[in-house]
Amino acid sequence: MTALRPERESGAAHRDASASGFGGAGDQGASYGQQPYELYGSHESHGSYESYEPYPPPVDEETVALRIPGPPVDAGADGAISASEASSAPSAAGPAPGGRAARRKAAKRRHGRRSGTRQAAGPRPTGDQDTDEEPRAPLSRVEARRRARARRPSPGVIASRVIGELFITTGVLMLLFVSYQLWWTNVRAHAQADKETSSLQDDWASGKRNPGAFSPGQGFAILHIPKLDVVVPIAEGVSNDKVLDRGMVGHYGQGALKTAMPDAKTGNFGLAGHRNTHGEPFRYINKLTAGDAIVVETQDTYFVYKMTSTLPVTSPSNTSVLNPVPQGSGFTGPGRYITLTTCTPEFTSKYRLIVWGKMVEERPRSKGKPDALVS
Repeated sequence: MTALRPERESGAAHRDASASGFGGAGDQGASYGQQPYELYGSHESHGSYESYEPYPPPVDEETVALRIPGPPVDAGADGAISASEASSAPSAAGPAPGGRAARRKAAKRRHGRRSGTRQAAGPRPTGDQDTDEEPRAPLSRVEARRRARARRPSPGVIASRVIGELFITTGVLMLLFVSYQLWWTNVRAHAQADKETSSLQDDWASGKRNPGAFSPGQGFAILHIPKLDVVVPIAEGVSNDKVLDRGMVGHYGQGALKTAMPDAKTGNFGLAGHRNTHGEPFRYINKLTAGDAIVVETQDTYFVYKMTSTLPVTSPSNTSVLNPVPQGSGFTGPGRYITLTTCTPEFTSKYRLIVWGKMVEERPRSKGKPDALVS
């Protein structure tokens, strides 16, 4: 295929064409204000200069868009390109996309990559933004340290986080403790008290005899308060670990606070129990009124008491409430009495609540349950 030849290679042909007046490069250049155009073709294929025409057409002065070469033009059988096809080839593809702004942007990007300068950090391109930028250069050691220090939390932030975590941990622990005290201790104490009650009843049913004196923590009777639906075993002593925290009621039977047993001819049968947590058998004894039944069941006998009076608040050191004739109870002489003691107000142990009763019936088990338990 014949190639286009620059003007310097066909200078003689230009000069001859100009002299013969066939629209030479000089005339075309003068008319369009441009450099003389090349002539395409060759004298070998056409035989004379008459077939040469100006190529390509003059540049449009009204636009500055770049021109890109059009699709290749097929040559004829003899290897020549026609003048009409050649003149239309450059303009067939149209102007290059972008324009001046796009060219300047592309030049700046190329300049930045060549110079190795690091561009300012910014949001990653999305959508219709350019995405052909190369990865940014790695940060210098000084810049990396500076940014790491900037991301590091301040002492105030660290202190606030620590305090917040301490508050959260404390709150969780308090919640667990309250759940343990108010719920789990009752569950466990009720299970232990029920087991002790069943054991006592089985022993009594089998005819197993218990001695008159009982060791600390040993169960020997069952307390019934029908109005409060209370059925709880009575054990010797008022120890928290061995008696009260196990859901049982304790008998003041040791030391200076020793009180009489129910079968004594005279005396005061003193009992203690929790008002809150650990089975809380005495939680609602403040609701008892005069005449309410309090029954103590032993291996051989039912002892029935009637509630007579109460002392809503007194000091824990006021042991006179356990005297054979309790002080403040309203009793004036010896008799067979019962005293219930517990803490008050609820969920505290600052004061004591006292309830007194007087025995009204002693019924052998062989005669069946008393009316207070039947009704």
